[in-house]
Amino acid sequence: MKLGVVALLGVGVILMAPTIEMPRVTIFASGGGPIIPGTLFPFLFITIACGALSGFHSLVSSGTTPKMIEQESQATVGYGAMLLESFVGVMALIAASVLIPGDYLAINTMLMPDELAAMGFPVSRVQELSQLVETDVASRPGGAVSLAVGMASIFSALPGMAGLMAYWYQFALVFEALFILTTIDTGTRVGRYLIQEMGGRFYPPLRRMNWWPGVAVSSGLIVGAWSYLIGTGSISTLWPMFGAANQLLGTLALCIGTTVLIKMRKVQYLWITALPMLFVGIITLTGSYEMFGMFVTNASSLADSGRDGRRRLARKIADDDSL
Repeated sequence: MKLGVVALLGVGVILMAPTIEMPRVTIFASGGGPIIPGTLFPFLFITIACGALSGFHSLVSSGTTPKMIEQESQATVGYGAMLLESFVGVMALIAASVLIPGDYLAINTMLMPDELAAMGFPVSRVQELSQLVETDVASRPGGAVSLAVGMASIFSALPGMAGLMAYWYQFALVFEALFILTTIDTGTRVGRYLIQEMGGRFYPPLRRMNWWPGVAVSSGLIVGAWSYLIGTGSISTLWPMFGAANQLLGTLALCIGTTVLIKMRKVQYLWITALPMLFVGIITLTGSYEMFGMFVTNASSLADSGRDGRRRLARKIADDDSL
């Protein structure tokens, strides 16, 4: 199904030849954006977390893929999956970029139309899009809704599909959910393997993948961890955290690869892993440091606002008592 939908989306892009409404660079490249507050550099590298390098995929390729193939020659299935994901990423980028910038921000932020207009991004078709997909799409941050609207716009432009935009919108949401659910499943499985393999060094029965108490405990720990994060954060905080952790994990994978090359005495190939390791490591740590500073600043601002509110409330109560 995934292959078919992605192929259909590619055909739709070719036939529709949509106009890319999103500018190459916006005023938010220097920071202060309503979705990603940081500057283009280095936040780009911790926002596009599954681009040229992905720590999550390094775990999958070394943790779950070897358990699903029968011989080493079949490992190229992982490379094929990465190529497919790259194609999906390009299609998703096109689907989001066909939206007018003001409409895109109106969907992905909680800002009012007049606030967006003051920033130079007037809202144009949000109401019309809401009518076409038969649901209100304004102020629905997270990216899923804007991507679904963009995909539905492309699909509905195909011959004979003009009146089915509402159907394609719901179909796109289901398609996105399938991607998310399989990612959660794979991530939970990888985390379970890691806990069992590491814990098995201290308690050997835990290493047995068919020992159900170990499977239950390790799975519960992973599910509990991501459930806690979902309940205590929003997409604006969780995604940069995931991106930073993912790229640091990718840096670790490159570090392991560099170590293996040194052990194999193939120093002539060392630059292939060492240079990307240094580049990604430095940029990710820089972005993480800036992101942490923003979290601290926002927390301080909220604390100050809370104290000011309590003082005003106390003064009002005192004034009422004096009357």
